Amino acid sequence: MKTYKVILHRDYVIQVKAKNEEDAKFLSEYLISSGMDLSTDEERGDHSFQIIDVEMITNEATESKLITYDE
Repeated sequence: MKTYKVILHRDYVIQVKAKNEEDAKFLSEYLISSGMDLSTDEERGDHSFQIIDVEMITNEATESKLITYDE
């Protein structure tokens, strides 16, 4: 079996209710992982926000490189 390193690009469109644009950007960066909302009820209450939707718009492997070949 061969082993590869792959560069993967994923882009998301995230709808967020937040106090302001800066908070919306920060919370999106901090609380979205693998396309999932990782925020807790406590975080949503403390920071007054809601992540409404996460939509993946790009999922593309752009480069790969063979690093080992195991026989």
